[in-house]
Amino acid sequence: MKTLVLDANQIDVAAEILQNGGVVGIPTETVYGLAADALNGAAVAKIFEAKGRPMDNPLIVHIADFADIKRFGLAKEIPASAEKLAKAFWPGPLTMIMKRTDVVPREVSAGLDTVAIRFPSHPVAQAIIKAANTPLAAPSANLSGSPSPTTARHVLNDMDGRIDAVLDGGASEVGVESTVITLATETPRVLRPGGVTVEELREVLGEVEVDDAVLHRLAEGAVAASPGMKYKHYAPKANVLLLKGSDDAFIDYINAHAADDVCALCCDEDLLLLRTKTVSLGRRGDYLTHARHLFDCLRRMDENPTVHTVYSRLPSTEGVGLAVYNRLIRAAGFEVIDLASL
Repeated sequence: MKTLVLDANQIDVAAEILQNGGVVGIPTETVYGLAADALNGAAVAKIFEAKGRPMDNPLIVHIADFADIKRFGLAKEIPASAEKLAKAFWPGPLTMIMKRTDVVPREVSAGLDTVAIRFPSHPVAQAIIKAANTPLAAPSANLSGSPSPTTARHVLNDMDGRIDAVLDGGASEVGVESTVITLATETPRVLRPGGVTVEELREVLGEVEVDDAVLHRLAEGAVAASPGMKYKHYAPKANVLLLKGSDDAFIDYINAHAADDVCALCCDEDLLLLRTKTVSLGRRGDYLTHARHLFDCLRRMDENPTVHTVYSRLPSTEGVGLAVYNRLIRAAGFEVIDLASL
């Protein structure tokens, strides 16, 4: 069955599908989400089936008001830190993890005793949550492991025939998934970086740790407490390799390895200097733009079947650069070439 494509005026149609246990691709300001009624375990299971997602990878519950946490009984308690963060960053690209109640199905939490909650700022996302009158579990609306979708077209490319509908709300503004911070530990800890930076979180809360899995592989046998921690993610079909080194070394290495099946994921300033296929994320150091364009650029690699190898610059880990770094290091399967050591 073909997936129904809805425009942003057909909120009620999408809401009825969700109320009846269906799955709908919905726009958010971060990426498109694959939404189902978060309080219906059978509906949530359809998300995992559509994505081919491992069942031990938890989902994020989306709400349309801070008061929805109490209204739907999602968390055992709301920490004072959650109220501070909500005041500063909600609605917006921040997910908070708290101790869950039994109202939250095990399918959502992947068997953990916590629940991840977000209040998106996208008006269409808010409207559909309110119309469905239930919180929505919604991971990124892509096949598991592939680049996340930032347009309805991306969702259809991966999900046509796998889900009931996709609601077209335009291109995502942030372009990478939300920042995830757990408040279920003694010290708040960032488990996944996103549009809200570690620096901004520390301005509100003071001490905030960054989980080791943000920059490195999750330790063998460790449990994924957040989406985006455990598995290779965000990867195009081509092999992605990250290059660590100076601007000149980056240019020289790619030109030395230029070939018909090679593409460089680069910056605007590199375009005239590289002698191979190129896709630009934007101006050098503009990580807000890089985040917005990243997944679209990775998907464009797949549109060219001759591209087998993608070389990309290793981003900074400052500000939103940390989110871009986190996505690229996983897309590359943690393969980094240190140009200074060659």
